[in-house]
Amino acid sequence: MPDQDAPVHPHHLSSSTPERLTQRSDARRNIQKLLDAAAALFVTSGVEVPVREIALKAGVGMGTMYRHFPTRADLIVAVYRHQVEACVEAGPALLAESSTPFVALQSWIYLFVDFLTTKHGLAAALQSDRPSFDALHNYFLERLVPVCEQLLDAARQADEMHSDIQALELMWGVGSLCINTTKELQIDARRLVSLLLTGLR
Repeated sequence: MPDQDAPVHPHHLSSSTPERLTQRSDARRNIQKLLDAAAALFVTSGVEVPVREIALKAGVGMGTMYRHFPTRADLIVAVYRHQVEACVEAGPALLAESSTPFVALQSWIYLFVDFLTTKHGLAAALQSDRPSFDALHNYFLERLVPVCEQLLDAARQADEMHSDIQALELMWGVGSLCINTTKELQIDARRLVSLLLTGLR
């Protein structure tokens, strides 16, 4: 019977542990490359851009693409969630580094505008999977509304604005302006949103 208290010899440890760690690290890098490539191409070509172009821009094979994102909807949702989290993280960072809370609010709203205007075709792309789209919308509200509310509260406490507008109202208003802008009419969403923000001061 082996000694229960005997030290474990190094050779008894799985020699594949470093290899598995490397594989996980490589997988994370590939996922990040795919998310970055997809986000960039969604801006220029919309969410219907061929997945082969995304894989090519990311520098990975189609097998890697389908291993991480089996369907186009999976990729769209992943990019969407990734960029929502970027907006979430930006809120506190902007409050800490901006000259005033209102400037932080303004900068964050412009990030929100960029986020909205680069999601052309999202609803149509996910129409076939309504539960996923609904879950994504709820996630969007749960993550972003509190950040916007924090920025609004900070601006009010600094006496930079006296409007009692709520975060969801402001985000809905910004979203409406972004939805109704078109490249054909050369309407700048940021310009319209800046007028809205000026009215809050």
